[in-house]
Amino acid sequence: MLQQENQSIEPSADNKPVQRPFAVSNRLVLSIAVPMTLAYLTTPLLGLVDMAVVGRLGDPALIGGLAVGAVIFDLVFTTFNFLRASTTGLVSQAFGRGDAREEQAVFWRSVIIGVACGMAILLLSPLIAWIGIWAMAPDAAVREATQTYVSIRMVSAPAGLANYAILGFLLGRGQAVSGLLLQSLINGINIALSIYLGLHLQWGIAGVAWATVTGEAIGAVVGFAYVYFRFDRQSRPDWRRIFDRLAMIRLMSLNRDIMIRSLALLIAFALFVRQGAQFGAVTLAANAVLLNFFMVAGYYLDGFATAAEQLAGRAVGANYRPAFDRAVRLTLIWGTGLAALTTLFFLVFGAAVIDFLTTSEEVRTVARDYILWAALTALVGVLAFEMDGVFIGATWSRDMRNMMVLSLVLFVLLVVTLVPLIGNHGLWLALLAFLGVRGFSLYAMLGTRADSVFSPAPHV
Repeated sequence: MLQQENQSIEPSADNKPVQRPFAVSNRLVLSIAVPMTLAYLTTPLLGLVDMAVVGRLGDPALIGGLAVGAVIFDLVFTTFNFLRASTTGLVSQAFGRGDAREEQAVFWRSVIIGVACGMAILLLSPLIAWIGIWAMAPDAAVREATQTYVSIRMVSAPAGLANYAILGFLLGRGQAVSGLLLQSLINGINIALSIYLGLHLQWGIAGVAWATVTGEAIGAVVGFAYVYFRFDRQSRPDWRRIFDRLAMIRLMSLNRDIMIRSLALLIAFALFVRQGAQFGAVTLAANAVLLNFFMVAGYYLDGFATAAEQLAGRAVGANYRPAFDRAVRLTLIWGTGLAALTTLFFLVFGAAVIDFLTTSEEVRTVARDYILWAALTALVGVLAFEMDGVFIGATWSRDMRNMMVLSLVLFVLLVVTLVPLIGNHGLWLALLAFLGVRGFSLYAMLGTRADSVFSPAPHV
């Protein structure tokens, strides 16, 4: 229940922020991480269904159009994922300090910004589609299919970005099961309508796109109603509070830093793929197969990173260092343990996984040469996932942005120096260095940042 769950608490008489102690347990961590892992898994399932629906139409151009359109759409929407992250961080801190009015204010600010950005994307969609198609340079038939898909799917932009804000609010309050149900609703409707519209009604790629629009729209309406009607009316903020200048500046600054961080991450993986293409189609395909090792780990590492976001942010808001330290420790233990098991699994069974993912003997042979590097991505990258979660929750976005840019610069330098010397092995080593530096650089400054934020204060 949102009503009366946490009321605003004033600073103590000596103007020091009060402490609001709470316990962080393995059960609490898992109650957030497990539902969100399941929620994140629904997205690749949706992609597989969409591809299967279009694939059964028997036209290769439609498959290519879906693939190119999905890349364009994912690039645009991944850039705006800052809405979910920033909302989670700010709401979790307001939740931690018992400020129900600010929780609602953050929700309204984020939804308004999300819808406004979505409308801007919709208005600019013809230009976005043109630039994307020009960059990907498909043939005429694929270009036509891509244009159809993108022009329809962009209609979902306002609702899709509003859903980022809604999910961020739910996660900020630790309501991961509600987040799972919302994502399941959106993707479930999308999957069902993709099959019905795309195959049964024979709408093809247009049906798949309209299924996405419908799923996002229904999800936004249901999610908004769920949150709104559970608000505590006594803590409702007025419009002056919602559009408070300093609060809006803080939100936009946070959004800017997270957006830069996301763009740098996209650039790194785009460069990895582009450099792999220089070795030929077989090596490019082998790298693409092996990146699935990292993607698999990413599903549950994102779940524990989300738990770190909520619990770290709540601890900062509550001004309670023990909860912060324990949240960092437990999420890192769980993440590292699962990442180690993943690395071990792929070291033992990686060849069998490769054989399952591709039937090309050439690709299989080349991919086996790089199993070690791909298997290590989970273990080397786990600290980056967890630290991203902690720094987002604590809203230390500038540090996260700076370390991501530093890691990207190092990645480029290593690609330039190592690839000419040891080829594709050098490319994978550069990727591991990129992941490792991101995590360890943030971890190195974690103690200092925490010391500067947490103040000795009287208990409530």
